[in-house]
This record gives sequence, structure tokens and C-alpha cells, in this order.
Amino acid sequence: MKQDDPHRRGYASPPCFAHEVDPIPFDCFAVDPQQEQDVARWRKAERARLLNERAALPVSVRQAAAEAVSERLDALLAARYQSVKGLTISAWWPIKAELNLRHWLESLLHRGALVALPVVVTRAEPLSFRPWTVDCRMVQGMWKIPIPADGPEVLPDVLLAPTVGWDRGGFRLGYGGGYFDRTLASLARRTLTVGVGLRSAQLLTIFPQEHDIAMDVIVTEAHTFVSDEQT
Repeated sequence: MKQDDPHRRGYASPPCFAHEVDPIPFDCFAVDPQQEQDVARWRKAERARLLNERAALPVSVRQAAAEAVSERLDALLAARYQSVKGLTISAWWPIKAELNLRHWLESLLHRGALVALPVVVTRAEPLSFRPWTVDCRMVQGMWKIPIPADGPEVLPDVLLAPTVGWDRGGFRLGYGGGYFDRTLASLARRTLTVGVGLRSAQLLTIFPQEHDIAMDVIVTEAHTFVSDEQT
């Protein structure tokens, strides 16, 4: 995060989860309206291109990528924490050819972590997070994405976000609804944020604006990027 205070969160750009697409306009606080329009048009075109490319990949390729990402996520968590036991880790329910990490999430449960999924409680407000298990009751949330039917609201220690595109500065391109950005800006405590996507979705830049918030780490099937460092 390129801000004076590394623990300070502010509103970010429209990148977000698949279920964040929303007809309500997202206020980007842009200084230059023309620049805002140009960046928005470019992001829309890149988003469409990357989604089409991802959807065209064979299922076997996406499955192999998910397995490789799972191994890299385990390595990342092992390097950051003594154990995943007791950690609250938020991920996503895969749609639109997103990487399916549910087997990995199940393994986290067996290792003592609490797994959570994001929930839209109020339109155009930050996401909430509810615990998920393999046998919990699921219902259709907004945009018909399955969510835990009930359960207490929890705060993630580690927040994973799927990316449509990403750059080496840690900035991510998502679906454009702004829910993820509002969530980052509203978190009451420091959370490790991890963007997860395909190596082929790397962009030279997403043209980050003043309001954009970089992820702490970007993980793909081939690399782990911490800011501009590759591991």
C-alpha cells in the first residue's frame, strides 16, 4: 500500500469480487474527470478481454492452476504464521471460471482454521463475512451466488480476493462494483490481503488512481509477488 501510514485504509478503485457487480455508480473521488473516464473505459475493455480468455481455458488447466495456487498459499501462510489454527481466512465461492479453491478451504478447516465467505448484506455497503463449512446451509445471495445462510459476522485475519487482472504493484482489476474496496477501507483491524489469479492475467499496470489500494500479496500458479518482489 503506497500511503504514509502502512496501516491506514482508504477507498480503493472498482476492482472487486465477482459478486460485486452493481448498477449503483461507485464514487472514485477522481481529481480529473477525463482521466477517470479514460481509465474506466480501459478497465472495462481489459476486464472483458481477460474474462473471455479465462473462460476459454480448459477446465483441466484451471484445476491445475488451482492446485498450484493452493500450494503457494500454504507456503505463504507458513512463512507468515506459526500455524493456520485459529486464523480466520476469507475466500470466495467460485463463479465465472474463477479458480476453485474449495478443496484447499476444506483442508484449512481440518487444520483448525475458520473459513469465511463474503456476504452482501446491504447494497453499496462493505461486505460482511460469515463462517463456512462443507455442511453449512447455503442460500442464494445477491447475484445468485451461494452464501452461508446464517452465522455470526467474523473479521478475517487473511482476506483472499480473486483477480480478473493484476499488476506487480499489487493492484488488482476486478468486476467494477466497488464492494471489495469499501470493505478494505472499513476493516477495523489490519488484515493480510492476497489477490489470487492467473499468471496470464498480469498487466503492466491497471493505471492505479489515488484511491486505489494495493493488495499485500499477489499469488498465481507460477509466482508469489510481494509488492515488486517475486518469490
